[in-house]
Amino acid sequence: MEQPTEHEVTDEHLARQRLRLWLQMLKAVRHVEGTLRERLRSGYDTTLPRFDVLAALHAAPDGMKMSELSQQLVVSNGNVTGVVDRLVADGLAERQTMESDRRAFRVLITPAGRTLMDEMVAEHLRWIDGMFSEISETDAARGISIMLDIRNKH
Repeated sequence: MEQPTEHEVTDEHLARQRLRLWLQMLKAVRHVEGTLRERLRSGYDTTLPRFDVLAALHAAPDGMKMSELSQQLVVSNGNVTGVVDRLVADGLAERQTMESDRRAFRVLITPAGRTLMDEMVAEHLRWIDGMFSEISETDAARGISIMLDIRNKH
């Protein structure tokens, strides 16, 4: 049996190192996400999906169509519909029929939803800053660059 070349050994080592990177990224994301879920539940009696939908609406003053919302959040229309239904019932979002298509509607954040999100966005920033406090600005910029490289390559 032939011995692997030095190049093949190096390639396999790099492949294994990249696999370790992916597994550590996944564990880190799950850790941060779990912490955020708990803090949103205990501090605001809300869920991460509700926060995500409200955050998208908070950033869109003219509201969004359901298809835009589900596309931005990378989830199905059905998943977004259930979250939006509960936000509307709680007075944090509203549906407006569109003039151009009476069957379609836009979802907008209400003033109560905006007030709540103003507070939650500020708190969310503090939470993330605390969890990432040991990461330097240079390392944060490099990490962002790596994530963008991964997303843009595939």
